[in-house]
Amino acid sequence: MRKIDLTSFQVATSETARDINRRIVLDMIRTRQPVSRADLSRLSGLQRSTISVITEQLIEEQWITEGAFGYLPRGRKPRFLHLNVERAGIIGINVRPTSTTIALADLNARFIAQESFPTAAEPQAFLRDLCERVADFIKLRPQVFYEGIGVSLPGRVDHLSQRLVFAPNLGWRDVDLKKPLESATGLLVEIENAANACALAEIWFGQRTDGMRDLIAVTVSEGIGTGIIANGQLVIGSTGMAGEFGHVSINEDGPPCKCGNRGCWEVYASNSATIRAYMQATSSSRANKANIAQRSNEPTFDDILRLAKRGDVRAAEVLDHMAYYLGVGMSMLITGIAPSLIVLVGEVTRAWERVNPIVKKVIAERAPTAKLTRIVPAEDAAQPRLRGTIALVLQKHFGAPSTA
Repeated sequence: MRKIDLTSFQVATSETARDINRRIVLDMIRTRQPVSRADLSRLSGLQRSTISVITEQLIEEQWITEGAFGYLPRGRKPRFLHLNVERAGIIGINVRPTSTTIALADLNARFIAQESFPTAAEPQAFLRDLCERVADFIKLRPQVFYEGIGVSLPGRVDHLSQRLVFAPNLGWRDVDLKKPLESATGLLVEIENAANACALAEIWFGQRTDGMRDLIAVTVSEGIGTGIIANGQLVIGSTGMAGEFGHVSINEDGPPCKCGNRGCWEVYASNSATIRAYMQATSSSRANKANIAQRSNEPTFDDILRLAKRGDVRAAEVLDHMAYYLGVGMSMLITGIAPSLIVLVGEVTRAWERVNPIVKKVIAERAPTAKLTRIVPAEDAAQPRLRGTIALVLQKHFGAPSTA
């Protein structure tokens, strides 16, 4: 049970009750459409007269539409309600060290249009490029009513200021993306860490999380991030920067990390770590090993996945090494947080048949409560980072309001 903070609270009024009921009904229509008014009354426990008032208001505001009539042997035929996906569009932006993707989605998080471009190394140059591209993206689709913009970043975001605090794999510190984007577009902008965005995507759009209140999204890319949902709420900490398990040291004498620490989880189990391990394994001399970063023929993580699938021994070995350390880190999460579900996000899930048995074996050896946590791969094609950016905007209308 959550204690009421008497220094910062919001009392419930009759308007609060109406707002909560409206959000419940709207989200029920979103998740159970097509659905009749009678079904909504039965599912929510609200009186039919209350349902009628709420649905008429939602129809008037064009959030929902009426569809076909249902069949009953006698009495008034029910009319099915649908979310009006044509009412508005939401822009999602996923920033990664090598490329950035801009997407337009409807209210069901179905992507309508996308474009990608290289991420500039210098933050101000990137911001100028991004603002121009987003403004042009909007101008190309003047018929769309834009509800807002969600942005996913590979770093920690201060929830009060909405500024990027530090992104080790981008090399950026203290960057404000919110104000320049809002100024360029006139739209509300929500900024979030990529792992948190993935956790929100799973809660809002996942098929495995209906009724689930505790899960962790583990994002594996250039680094490792964790987005934690506990008791149905995103865990953000006092500054919004909770969940930096990718930068928890699992070996104090390990390799240096870009965050300034040594032996962080991500220097063993990220895509970047696996690429480095492969290049070290295939180097023909110590001189080459010392100059790995300068080699122009550095493989991508996708290359390593393909090579392992074709039977390349070294590629298979480094992938197995990555799987082992993914298991080590997830054992820490299971022992410390005991989530019902861990969702693994990233290109590594394309090798799930190889990775999964190793991860499970390590966790079984290290985490005493492992059997209580299910581990599943995210669907790579579903683009969880981008879908999370849509959830950032969507939750403003469909999420529970804050009271007490």
